[in-house]
Amino acid sequence: MMALTERKLSVFFCVRHLLAMILSLAAAAAMSSGSSSSLNSSSPLDPFDSSTSWSLAEDPSNSSSEPVVRTLTPDLQPATTAVAVQEVSPWDIALCVTGTLISCENALVIAVLFYTPTLRAPMFILIGSLAVADLLAGLGLILNFVFIYLVDSSVEFVTLLSVGLLISAFSASVLNILAITVDRYLSLYNALTYHTERTVTFTYVMVVFIWVSCLTLGLLPALGWNCLRDESTCSICWPVTKNNAVVLAVTFLLVFALMMQLYLQICKIAFRHAQQIAVQHQFVAISTTKGVSTLSAILCAFGACWLPFAMYSIVADSSYPVIYTYATVLPATCCSVINPIIYAFRNPDIQKSLWMACCGCVPSNLSLRPRTSSDV
Repeated sequence: MMALTERKLSVFFCVRHLLAMILSLAAAAAMSSGSSSSLNSSSPLDPFDSSTSWSLAEDPSNSSSEPVVRTLTPDLQPATTAVAVQEVSPWDIALCVTGTLISCENALVIAVLFYTPTLRAPMFILIGSLAVADLLAGLGLILNFVFIYLVDSSVEFVTLLSVGLLISAFSASVLNILAITVDRYLSLYNALTYHTERTVTFTYVMVVFIWVSCLTLGLLPALGWNCLRDESTCSICWPVTKNNAVVLAVTFLLVFALMMQLYLQICKIAFRHAQQIAVQHQFVAISTTKGVSTLSAILCAFGACWLPFAMYSIVADSSYPVIYTYATVLPATCCSVINPIIYAFRNPDIQKSLWMACCGCVPSNLSLRPRTSSDV
């Protein structure tokens, strides 16, 4: 009887101990679910979710004297990483396309002049120098696009290289156009002695002077004339300072004014002596008319392309909307697209070389009469 009573009491104590353990586990589960309800509502923990990785961690409740128990704890990591992609501006795409067209056109002109031994007169040297300048300008536009979207443009070397190349190329293009205008004026002013006075050596010296001056201008930003340290002094073309942009714009206006003066002098000479030249030198009279019409197209295209950008560079700074800068820069770059058409592809000698290179023949309607430098 006593043994039966002791057995009942032991069973009673075991059941009570088991109930106490169940109640304590239920209370702990309720507390843990209440404290993590906000987390579970936003990002539920799914052991089969591919975005959740699991790792072994030591149970902190174990003391140093007890065996180490390892539990699975979630190591939450995002399934995907957001990658910041810079949006490509359509204006930059237009400039890159324009640069590609410029490069293709002027590379063709350079190839024709290089592989045609007869095209070595001073006028063709100037045309070749202009083509090289425009080719570098086109490559500069392409590289500028690459530096903005494909290379870390925050590196100062990359920025200074891009802006230096563009300044040198476009400055050389403008000065070569001025040199060709001077050459046209001299060919009309001294029509009889032009070929004896204008030597190839003198032309090469003038071309070297142009390129040395333009390369010096391109190096100025790298020599410290930039606004990388003080963005408040920036112009519309970063990182050129406002003062430097104004100097370049005013210099361009002076060059354009000089070209206009030369153009007026050419017109006076052409209309004053047109009849005498027609009687004595028929071919010179025809070429004079051709030269005047060509120079008219040159000045109209040159002024329409560059004047808006030059005037805007004087009055604006970096605080102005960038769309205005793009709207004036794009026509300026188009001048390098027009230059090969005006100076090279309209010249009969270059046309003949192109026809010979393409199909090995010369069209019957292509004039093969003697030409002078004013035909360009």
